[in-house]
Amino acid sequence: MLEHLFGSKTRYRLLRVFFREPSSKFFVRELTRELDTQINAVRRELDLLCQSGVVEVVADKHLSNEETEDRRKYYRLNMGSIFFSDLQALLLKEHMLGEETFVEELTKKGGSIRVLLLTGIFSGDMRAPSDILFIGDVKERVINRLITEHEKEFGCSIRFTCMTEEEFFDRRHVMDRFLFALFEAKHKLVINELDI
Repeated sequence: MLEHLFGSKTRYRLLRVFFREPSSKFFVRELTRELDTQINAVRRELDLLCQSGVVEVVADKHLSNEETEDRRKYYRLNMGSIFFSDLQALLLKEHMLGEETFVEELTKKGGSIRVLLLTGIFSGDMRAPSDILFIGDVKERVINRLITEHEKEFGCSIRFTCMTEEEFFDRRHVMDRFLFALFEAKHKLVINELDI
């Protein structure tokens, strides 16, 4: 949706990468690999983002200024830009809408899901050993396909775990460390038919 607003899918995807890791710096080939797009398109969009002040070129501290020109240009988000907070809010809202659509698709196509717990990348708590927990009679192949599709959209890998109800209750009974870590991490129960 936002790629139409930004005028270019590559520009939109670049902004998502930069806002996902706002303090990181990237070089052109790294961004090209991550976005799986042509290097000239990435260079063109980086130039436009630099001209607008949203992205800035940073020097490698290990190289002199002359060597930086010849070797690698690193790019990072300009957090001092006047557009920073507005773009951040817009991308966050779009991410949340995409997340809702993703969850709806999982619940419709993923089988008989009795519990759906989101944590990890979805809650911002990276200590969690998994990002999604499914409990029920789950269609693992369908879930795997949907998650693979959305990994490209979200720009990061999504770790998920599927369990039957019996396995869940057995693991909970023995105070399984993995389950304990999931529920101790910041999480959101999207579906909770088992009253956990």
